[in-house]
Amino acid sequence: MAEISAKLVQELRQKTGAGMMDCKKALSETQGNIDEAIDWLRKKGIASAGKKSDRVTAEGLVDIYTTPDGNRGVLIEVNCQTDFVARNDAFKLLVKNLAKQAINANNVTSLLAQPYIENASVTVDEYIKETIATLGENIQVRRFVNFSLEDAPGAIDGYIHTGGRVGVLVSIIVDTGTAAANEEVKSLAKNTAMQVAACPNVEYVSVDKIPDQVVQKEKEIEMGKEDLGNKPANIKEKIVQGRIDKRLREMTLLDQPYIRDQNISVADLIRQVESQVSGKIKVHEFVRYILGEGIEKQESNFAEEVAAQIGTK
Repeated sequence: MAEISAKLVQELRQKTGAGMMDCKKALSETQGNIDEAIDWLRKKGIASAGKKSDRVTAEGLVDIYTTPDGNRGVLIEVNCQTDFVARNDAFKLLVKNLAKQAINANNVTSLLAQPYIENASVTVDEYIKETIATLGENIQVRRFVNFSLEDAPGAIDGYIHTGGRVGVLVSIIVDTGTAAANEEVKSLAKNTAMQVAACPNVEYVSVDKIPDQVVQKEKEIEMGKEDLGNKPANIKEKIVQGRIDKRLREMTLLDQPYIRDQNISVADLIRQVESQVSGKIKVHEFVRYILGEGIEKQESNFAEEVAAQIGTK
């Protein structure tokens, strides 16, 4: 039998996105022939999908879907194991379809139970398993959020940054249906989403939306700083309040300098659009997803990892 080197396994994995041990077995079964090993992996099909369910999925894509009328929208994160698969056209199409389907789902469980949008004979969960078998990596729908404007006029839009690694969904409410139909309002929703993507410290729409416990925590942090130790109590209080006010503004969307014109704030931008559409505008809510945030991802040298698992150098 031909010797199966780590380099050969690495080459097959790069071509197929399959797991290392699957690649090793494929090469062993085909006497080290790359093309035949690719065919062997493709023929494995769904039978090998379950074996991949425990692999860490920290790569993938964040994507958005909004309905044509702009009244509903979805922000979704779907994870896989490697950037190689995340760039695969089949994976990209799967994510887009899942974003569209999630418009009618309450949670990940209900989404997985739906008939798949392109093949109603299988559920979303079943189709994902088929895709796992085809692409050779674990795939997980990690999370999604739905926005709806059924009870108020407005606009929902989003923005995807850095090739699907950062995504933002924004909901804007206006006081009339006429204003909601104005292109300036629709553009404002898009520009606001871009603003949130560009400001990773922004967590709230405005200062009055920041929870009291967050404000109190910031005050405790500032009061405990060493540079205030020798200050009189009344002076210390003023300094702390100034610092807190600055910190809270850094956390809020409306207080940010507008990314397209640093001379005005986002609040100023909204006032400008209000004057153009003759109506009041309110940023209702936003959500930002950063791909893989919170997932513990093990970093390792790929060649050494392959060699260690197949017992060769």
